[in-house]
Order: sequence, then structure tokens, then C-alpha cells
Amino acid sequence: MDAFYNFVGPLLGLGAEPKDLTFIQISLRGIIVFLATLMMIRLGHKRSLARKTAFDAVLIVILASVLSRAINGSAAFFATLGGSVVIVLVHRLFAFIAYHSHTFGCLLKGRPDVIVENGNPIWPAMRRNHISEHDLEEDLRLDAEMEDTSKVKVARVERSGDISFIKKE
Repeated sequence: MDAFYNFVGPLLGLGAEPKDLTFIQISLRGIIVFLATLMMIRLGHKRSLARKTAFDAVLIVILASVLSRAINGSAAFFATLGGSVVIVLVHRLFAFIAYHSHTFGCLLKGRPDVIVENGNPIWPAMRRNHISEHDLEEDLRLDAEMEDTSKVKVARVERSGDISFIKKE
């Protein structure tokens, strides 16, 4: 183990102050963190990046923050990588629990909220979700390719924050 540390330590600037890291050391750290992050995301689940829920966004923000410290040397390199793996595993565990428990899933990811029913906007629900009439009209044009809500059977703010529309028949 000492031989490994003696070889890798100087290459990565392990134990050095952040201000003393060289371009090569930071570059090597960046490459290692990039590859490790790819493995972590694969370990976590590829849907973590595809989904737009707050639950998944929190994972990405925290991972980015923690892993940047491994690159710039402001935290211990291997401990930071290990802590990041733990964060990904906790995210995966919570996703597993949410899959098996609807209540936990709603607590973690939220619930959809009906904002239009039978062509009528539900103003309190829109206000609760901070959706203006103009926001609704924009999404209606962009996603449902319609001009007004009178042709909407139901519209919901989904757990991801997207608005889904079901047209009247």
C-alpha cells in the first residue's frame, strides 16, 4: 500500500496544499474524478440524469460540489471519492424505498397537482405551484399544441415540475 501511495501521491499532489497543486496534478485529478463520476452514475442509475425531479437534482448538485473539492485539493482526494459513492448509494436506496412505498415516494418526490379540469383553470392550485396564466398558456402551446384551456380535459403539474395535458375528446 505504501508503494501505491508513494507512486500516486506525488502524481496527484496528495497531502499538498491546494495552492501548491500543479496543472498536471489538477488535470490528473480531474480525469480520475470524471471517470469515477461516470462509474458512480452508472452505479446509481442512468435515470438520475434523465429525470427532472428535485430528488435527482439534489444528487447532481451535491455530487458536483463534493467532487469539485477532490479536483481542487480542498478536501482529501480518496475520502471525497468514497463519500461521493456513499451519497450515490443513499440516493439509490431512497429510490428503491420510494419504488416500494408510495407514501415515501410522495414525500421524497412530491405529488402531481391538477391545475386545469374540464377546461377550467384551478387558480389556487396554480398559485400554489407558482404558475401564472401566461406560463400555462406557454406550456399549452409548446407541449399540447393548443391555444386555449377550453379543449383541455385535465392538466397536471407533474412531480418533475413539467405540465402534462390531456385533451378533451
